[in-house]
Amino acid sequence: MRINKTDVIWNYAATILRIASYAFLLPFILRTMSSEMVGVWSVFMAITAFAALLDLGFSPSFTRNVTYIFSGIKTLKTTGFHSNDSGDQSVDYGLLKGVIVAMKWFYMRMALILFLLLTTLGTYYIYSLLKNYKGDQTEIYIAWIVLCVISTYNIYTQYLDCLLQGKGLVRRSKQIVIIGQSIYLVIASIFILLHFGILAIVSAQAISVIVIRWLVNHYFFTKEIKENLQAAEPRSRKEIMDAIYPNAVKIGLTWIGAFIIQRSSILIGSLHLQLEDIASYGVTIQLVSMIANFSTIYTLTYTPKIVQLRVAQNNEAIKEVYLKGQIVLLLTYLAGATVLLLLGKWGLTLIGSKTQIMPTLLILVAIIISFLESNHGTAAGVLLTNNEVPFFKASLTSAAVTICLLLSMFYFFHMGLWAMVLAPGIAQLYNNWRWPHELYKQLQISRADIATVVKRIGFKTGL
Repeated sequence: MRINKTDVIWNYAATILRIASYAFLLPFILRTMSSEMVGVWSVFMAITAFAALLDLGFSPSFTRNVTYIFSGIKTLKTTGFHSNDSGDQSVDYGLLKGVIVAMKWFYMRMALILFLLLTTLGTYYIYSLLKNYKGDQTEIYIAWIVLCVISTYNIYTQYLDCLLQGKGLVRRSKQIVIIGQSIYLVIASIFILLHFGILAIVSAQAISVIVIRWLVNHYFFTKEIKENLQAAEPRSRKEIMDAIYPNAVKIGLTWIGAFIIQRSSILIGSLHLQLEDIASYGVTIQLVSMIANFSTIYTLTYTPKIVQLRVAQNNEAIKEVYLKGQIVLLLTYLAGATVLLLLGKWGLTLIGSKTQIMPTLLILVAIIISFLESNHGTAAGVLLTNNEVPFFKASLTSAAVTICLLLSMFYFFHMGLWAMVLAPGIAQLYNNWRWPHELYKQLQISRADIATVVKRIGFKTGL
């Protein structure tokens, strides 16, 4: 499995295009849409994140096990993995075929559940949200229907991403993202100029997802893989699910916790604050999320390689990749925070935005909280490559604390936007130190290791 700087560059390119698309569309969105509609858009994005929860943590588990298979592993384990001491990296196509069958079986059921949830409880939530909405409610409901359909299709075809990422085709996957994002940008721009409002964004998203999934299917299922899979006898679906299920459920619970921590502010806040305030919070958090997305690109790109290094029991190489990623994370946040704090309000004023970002002090606190979350999230991701999930209980506890803090801050202290920013940050304090500390112990990272990596970076032109 070859992952190198070129893959990192393509990952940056894909992320830059995704952010550039958002940055390019944002002026049109903020100029043509009311603050109320921007608030509804923020809620739509939170609901889209909720839809991803129906994956229940199986996506990273499936991806990781596909990587094990392409690294030569012949048997899947519930915890840990069989080390490949023989050096035989031939692919067991019977095992791969069994995993594909298991993934299709699982995602079909999750897609049906998601569709039922969105069309019933989700529709009722949107109905409650729009009671005092002053704009065209019909437009919002049409956009909601499109969102329900594409979210269902997206989760049903999630197994294709697992296959491409699991095989280590990072560069190809990012090239596909660039194509899909370009299509999204062109279609959304045209539809916004035609005054389709929020429907423009949702429709462009739908077309982009369909194109991306088709391309992923095309590039993974090569002639060789098709022939080998057709000739192979699939392993038992039950055997595979029994091996993947325990850790996947733990990851799923972690994702639920993360969703509550990250998104409950908007979902609960929208019932207590004006949509204009929700719009301000939503736009600000999106800008902070851009910094977060950039900061973790390096480590995420090398995740399949880290999995392979786990199989080879090469902790020294894992240590170096992780520490380089941490340096990228720190520098990205310093640069991004400086730009956002100094130019954020000026930039929105320049484009004539109807929605402004939050006050400077709130933004600064949100950036610090986001940095701590990205830092511990990166460490947790590396811990996960060992096919163990030690952090799921802590994630659920933090989620419960987040909800309690939000309700207390809204009902008893009337803290408004401060509640939406502070509640998740306070709830995450334990996770912020625990999982980086745990990874440092596991990899036996010392100050000398950090100094060595910094010196190496200093003598090179790039990471």
